[in-house]
Amino acid sequence: MIQGGLRDMPPMGSVAVRFTIAAVVMLGLAGILHRREGGRAPAAWLWILTGTLNFAVPYSLVYYAETQLPSGLVSVLWAVFPMMMAGAGHFLLPGERLGRVQWLGFALGLLGVFVLFHRDVAAFGDAGLEAGLLLLLSPLCATVGTVLLKRYGEDTSSVLLNRNSMALGAMLMLAAAFALENGIELTWSVRAWASIAYLAIVGTVVSFGLYFWALRWAPANHLSLISYVTPCVALGLGWLVGGEQLHASTVLGTTLIVGGVVFAMRKP
Repeated sequence: MIQGGLRDMPPMGSVAVRFTIAAVVMLGLAGILHRREGGRAPAAWLWILTGTLNFAVPYSLVYYAETQLPSGLVSVLWAVFPMMMAGAGHFLLPGERLGRVQWLGFALGLLGVFVLFHRDVAAFGDAGLEAGLLLLLSPLCATVGTVLLKRYGEDTSSVLLNRNSMALGAMLMLAAAFALENGIELTWSVRAWASIAYLAIVGTVVSFGLYFWALRWAPANHLSLISYVTPCVALGLGWLVGGEQLHASTVLGTTLIVGGVVFAMRKP
């Protein structure tokens, strides 16, 4: 879906419009949903970090990476997020410690990333390698933001947190679009706006609304398994619909990463 919009719009402008729409929708829904959910208002430092580390920085990097790499490959590389969450939870979150089998999962996952970089990412030249390395900062930032949110925001209203974080993220990405792309170049194509509208409502408002709500109670490393589904779907759609090539190294790297996630998420 992201690459559907990027065919007609620049990356920073596309992600900025997506989160601006999502923030406006959340502003309209927050009052109603907060009364049903409860929870205290989030501390300013918490929603500032969430808006920056979970929204602005990771999604800007993902959109940039998808201008250089196929969407399926980007999704597979981002799937290291559950392993990063498991490792961070081991050291920083009570009750989420790992055993030997989980650390084996980390080793498999890192081997999968190496296979993808060695064959698939390297095939796109220096620009592809740069985009791939920058992309790995995206799940790392999201891991830091999620750990802080889980540790200090369990009794915080996920609705108000989402509202404030999305608004800040949208403003930061709008600023980046104007600074890096000389403003937002809007293209009035059905394909671009259908992609942005779907990602804003379903991929942002609904998904993050449910994710942050569930994070108040569920273990952070288990909840991060949502990211495990995305690469399988993205690879399949990219191959069937987008005309993206599916190499043996892609399948091997994906298998190693998915296998690593499975081991990393097993109970000690």
